[in-house]
Amino acid sequence: MSDDRSPLGILMLDTRFPRIVGDIGNAASFDFPVIFRKMEGIGSADAVTTHPDRPRVLAALKANAEALAAEGAVGLSTSCGFLALYQDDLASVSPVPVATSALLLIKQLKGKRIGVITASAKNLTSAHFEAVGAPGDTPFVGLPEDSSFAATFLRNGLTLDRDVVEQEVVAAGRALVASHPGIDTVVLECTNLPPYKKALEQALGLPVYDVLDLLRGFYAGLSARR
Repeated sequence: MSDDRSPLGILMLDTRFPRIVGDIGNAASFDFPVIFRKMEGIGSADAVTTHPDRPRVLAALKANAEALAAEGAVGLSTSCGFLALYQDDLASVSPVPVATSALLLIKQLKGKRIGVITASAKNLTSAHFEAVGAPGDTPFVGLPEDSSFAATFLRNGLTLDRDVVEQEVVAAGRALVASHPGIDTVVLECTNLPPYKKALEQALGLPVYDVLDLLRGFYAGLSARR
């Protein structure tokens, strides 16, 4: 059956790793229509870094945002939570509304004691949080640099060991709550982590939010406005 709803556009990094159901790059992860556009030459290393080439990345975001809007996208997101850094800059030049990152959920979950699991602890900075109106001192942990997760998603591997990555994500979650026992809610920065949300909730006994939660609300709001 065809779906005549207008799509949400996803600005994709230039990557080759597998995208299983739950990953933002898999259309089956959504219960509404999406369209994707790869930003040629802008890869994980351009986004997941402490010191990005902001003019270059923003230029790619802008050009591809315009192309997705021309294809009918009514709103935009991105395939990397680190692109939170460009939320205001992209929103100011995009033809349609923008929700760049799951980190936007932190502000929405006002009153909760939030902890974040990120793809890379060494590269996530207070600037990323502040760019989306979140406290710069929000506690977080990252997946280990020598992890199976990093081999696939940060070093652009061709294979994914789902079971091992799930174990790594659960271990990171346990480390987060052990280091910050006041946390009552977890947000997943990384758009590759939603497949492991259920296991994480079961292991921690806490609610976990991800980019798919953000985009369900974002798309519903766009639909209501239209």
